Amino acid sequence: MNEISYVVVFPTIFSKNKISQIIINIKKILKIKNQQFKSVKRDGNIILVDANDPVFVSSAINLLFGIEKIAIARQVKNNFQDIVLEITSVGGNLLLKGEKFLVKVEGVSKGFLTKDLEIAATSNIIEKKSKLGAYPGTDDNYDKLLYTYLTKNNAYICIFSDKGKGGIPYQSQNQKTICAVYDEISAVSCFETIKQGYDTKIIVCYRQKSELMNLAKIINQIIPRLVQVNIKLEFYQLKIKPIGIKNYLIYVNSILEIMLQHSSDHVSLALSPLVFSVDFIDYSLNQIFQRKKIGIVPLSGVDVNLFEDAKEIGLERNLKKLEKMVTITSNEVPNFVKKEVEYAIKTKKTILVKVGSNNVHDILDLIENH
Repeated sequence: MNEISYVVVFPTIFSKNKISQIIINIKKILKIKNQQFKSVKRDGNIILVDANDPVFVSSAINLLFGIEKIAIARQVKNNFQDIVLEITSVGGNLLLKGEKFLVKVEGVSKGFLTKDLEIAATSNIIEKKSKLGAYPGTDDNYDKLLYTYLTKNNAYICIFSDKGKGGIPYQSQNQKTICAVYDEISAVSCFETIKQGYDTKIIVCYRQKSELMNLAKIINQIIPRLVQVNIKLEFYQLKIKPIGIKNYLIYVNSILEIMLQHSSDHVSLALSPLVFSVDFIDYSLNQIFQRKKIGIVPLSGVDVNLFEDAKEIGLERNLKKLEKMVTITSNEVPNFVKKEVEYAIKTKKTILVKVGSNNVHDILDLIENH
């Protein structure tokens, strides 16, 4: 049997009409990560990457949004007997003695039902690999999933798979937006802005220099999602006391005023009705509207997933702080402080970061030497 292995990329349901953008982003991220590949092509609703090193390539691609899952899989023709034999072969290599397994087949079947294929492959594994002592599990109880996806002409039997980041492809919205990163909530909001497909410009705001290390670590986790070799970042310092809810709200609105002075038509607000009062959110959106810009609130539909996104950008150690922040109890709507905004604009530092595996010290050094 002529077996070919690919990195197989499964778009999210929201990205199936944006596959061309995912392909563009895959080629970009592989170039950035110096990963060699022969081709990136489409087969139905999935994307195939013919790569020299599938493990490292799949890891690089999994930085992208718009992807439900990524697999390393063998390709055979969409033929009942060939598929059964290949699932049996893969299962024999993957299963350990006494493990429960589940055969799952999805996609386009030709002259047979996917359920028939699952039953035949399961029986074949039990018969041909009897020495393993492996036995069938259920949808809710199994040790290993043997997953196969069918397209019109081919079948892809997965050797390894990993969950994707969801969302839709970066830049698929064709809209430029600005967002600010200044704490844990704003970092998750920026992450969600990128995840929702906006072409995102990031500014970083801080009150004390002691905050810069934490912010640099956060930015280091976010910028690879922008699928660019070089990222321009702007840093602003605001001399607003870091204690008290009122000062925090003044800080947030002062940062909004800085964002409004940029040319982006869309402004991303790190606000959620689960955290901030409706009056405060309405005030912020109105400020944006008055400047003839459009406000987006990427956290508006995010609840406990906020903590999952926080883990994704390396904020596991900051979860307690984040939990404290999301329990803000205030209906105040304090305005920004004009003199603090003016001071912040004077402190502006623009740096150009070449995206690498760890840019934390690069970011700090560039700020220090600017």
